[in-house]
Amino acid sequence: MKADIELKQIGNRIKELRKGLGYTSYETFANEHDVHRVQWGRYEQGLDMYSSTLIKICKLLDVSLKEFFSKGFD
Repeated sequence: MKADIELKQIGNRIKELRKGLGYTSYETFANEHDVHRVQWGRYEQGLDMYSSTLIKICKLLDVSLKEFFSKGFD
């Protein structure tokens, strides 16, 4: 299903941006940003989320939505 592929791409992009900030561990990033580690892990797996959640994630990663979608998406 196309939506599943796109959600996986979102998860991969979240992981890429986190690593770009120097966090090799998603758990460390989540703890330092007051996000439950299991929930952050779900985001990086590309599990379904609200658009408002993606906006919050972009703020935590210090990127705009435009920057977020500038790489890895058609």
